[in-house]
Amino acid sequence: MAQAPVTYSVVIPVYGNAATIPALLDRLTAMTGLLDGPLEAVFVVDGSPDESGRLLREQLPAQPYRSQLLFHSRNFGSFAAIRTGFAASTGTYIAAMAADLQEPIELLTEMFARLATDEYDVAVGTRSGRQDPRTTILLSRVFWSLYRRWVHREIPAGGVDIFGCNRAVARHLLTLNEHNSSLVGLLYWLGFRRTEIPYRRLARIEGRSAWSLRRKLRYFLDSVFSFTDVPILVLTLVGAVGACLTVIVAIAVLVARMLGGIDQAGYTPLMLTILFSTFAVLFGMGVVGSYVWRTFENSKGRPPAVTMVSLQFGPGSGDE
Repeated sequence: MAQAPVTYSVVIPVYGNAATIPALLDRLTAMTGLLDGPLEAVFVVDGSPDESGRLLREQLPAQPYRSQLLFHSRNFGSFAAIRTGFAASTGTYIAAMAADLQEPIELLTEMFARLATDEYDVAVGTRSGRQDPRTTILLSRVFWSLYRRWVHREIPAGGVDIFGCNRAVARHLLTLNEHNSSLVGLLYWLGFRRTEIPYRRLARIEGRSAWSLRRKLRYFLDSVFSFTDVPILVLTLVGAVGACLTVIVAIAVLVARMLGGIDQAGYTPLMLTILFSTFAVLFGMGVVGSYVWRTFENSKGRPPAVTMVSLQFGPGSGDE
């Protein structure tokens, strides 16, 4: 007998989450009773070094919801795992969540409820608070503050750890097949109708987060170089301002030389040459970088625009 189409898909990257697998499966079971359509869970084991894959292989057949279990050949990162899960999912509405149980189940159900109204295309969870150590909270605030200032101003102040979208957005997101980029950044680049759902992040039950300082720095740099030309603009600005200051310093040095304040032979031309050459190089690098940035933008293969809705009217269009 043919199965009913899946309405909701949950994509879950798995890496070092063996201790939380039983509780995670129980939460997904509880979620099935809160949704108005069939649920599908897509687990992507991202080169996990523990027994997560084995536990899922053993326990998923007994669950009351549909599931898929995918294995990466090695650890490619959570964003790559989410992309793999999105490509394999079959639901009309898809959400990504972590396997560490730090997002409450109510957040996912509310996310799906808003998407199902068809008033929104993207739903993101925004942290209104978190049960984490103070140092972690402080570093997170600094990180997302810089991210909002230099990369995406529309990103929520607490960042985005969980999001959902409809099938159309997922299809567009998967066409943006960029390496060393930010999946959340691409999601916001696409646009569409977004809604934000505030939630309080729960304390981690087991294990340690793989979201280390090194990975945060790599993620930030990938986002900066993929979505903004701020470094090039700063370089150009430093070169231009330095060139202006060079003129002022040159005048001061020449005046001092004429008044006898500088009697060292060769000092004046040496100073002027060093100052002018330094800032001329910086300014030139900024100009060249501007051309390189535009070439880089074109090489990404992103479409110049994304059409969200396409309607047809008139005889033969199928609309009444």
